[in-house]
Amino acid sequence: MLKREMYLSRIRGFYDSDLVKILVGIRRCGKSVILNQIMNEIKQEKGADEKHIIYINFELIEYEELQDYKKLNKYIKEKVTDDKKYYVFLDEIQKVDKFEDVVNSLRASINNISIFITGSNSKLLSNELSTVLSGRYVLFNVYPLNYKEFIELTGKNAKNEETFWNFIKWGGLPNRTQFTDESNIKDYLHSVFDSIILRDVVERLGLKDTVLFDLLLQYIVDTTGRQFSAENVMNFLKSEGKSVSTETLYTYLDALCKALIVKKIYRYDINGKAILKTLNKYYMTDLGIAQIKNNNFEINKSFAIENVVYNELLERGYDVYIGKTKDGEIDFIATKTNEKIYFQVAYLLADNKVIEREFGAFKEINDNYPKYVLSLDKADFSRDGIIHKNIIDWLLEE
Repeated sequence: MLKREMYLSRIRGFYDSDLVKILVGIRRCGKSVILNQIMNEIKQEKGADEKHIIYINFELIEYEELQDYKKLNKYIKEKVTDDKKYYVFLDEIQKVDKFEDVVNSLRASINNISIFITGSNSKLLSNELSTVLSGRYVLFNVYPLNYKEFIELTGKNAKNEETFWNFIKWGGLPNRTQFTDESNIKDYLHSVFDSIILRDVVERLGLKDTVLFDLLLQYIVDTTGRQFSAENVMNFLKSEGKSVSTETLYTYLDALCKALIVKKIYRYDINGKAILKTLNKYYMTDLGIAQIKNNNFEINKSFAIENVVYNELLERGYDVYIGKTKDGEIDFIATKTNEKIYFQVAYLLADNKVIEREFGAFKEINDNYPKYVLSLDKADFSRDGIIHKNIIDWLLEE
């Protein structure tokens, strides 16, 4: 089993904290595995016994009765029988209505308790949860495997481009690595996608037009990394026999975001130093899901690589924006506390025109923050203080 140290290292300092630890990520990205690794560390390093670890997985039928929030609250409180520390793990808690009230009640009424919860949709990021817990929680976004973790899990040759393109094509959901036959991988990814739509969209949000979801996602896959236009989407849907209102379009698009299938990235005006709410873009949380919804036989390599870089930056803990300059844009601005990094991403720096375009994108930026161009080229094209790196080497960095 792959130890997801990137996440464990961030969470360890909160093991005994009274802050509620929230892990949010798309279905099957590995949240339950991380919970089990946390439990094992708590047993080994803190000496906690089974009695003081309360684990409930709401996807298991034996816990179905506890989806009633009052029964859940009573069940956990009855388990706390002494003054030693209790560690409570609630897996896929979004299946419990009013779960936020249970969590807040437990945290407020029991002093010797440490609560960990996971969920597969952005209900865990809602204003309602923030209001009820009023800042008494810490959030950890969990993503599918990045390239480095994919290599650690599979033992494949990281520098082999065939390995890299396999990762690009089929994504980083951990269980997909169990299969080598492409038809089996497709079947698995379809089952994950169908469960997301059924459970996190149809059941949770009550939106039942799955054909519209498929068409909308297909459009996003086909236009990943390009500026989003509602008018273009409406025209596409109309050509497919789906005439919908702008309101309906955005309702379904929001549902795809809430199910964590796609992520919206905003533009940042570098000169005006402001986040812009228009002309945003969408990227896929997992490229394997993109592949099964891809209407073309070949993936767009340039945009797929962009998507991988975007996901990697998120996994490294950065806030990521598109950079708007006076006459153009920068692919990504990554920020974290006082850190800021600019990125241009290209498939290959095939000729001088491409080189000038990628490096020239930084000409309007006069600050001294690091600037990178990432591509699959093995030669080093660094110049004028702008660092060029091979994308595979960059993905494998600590």
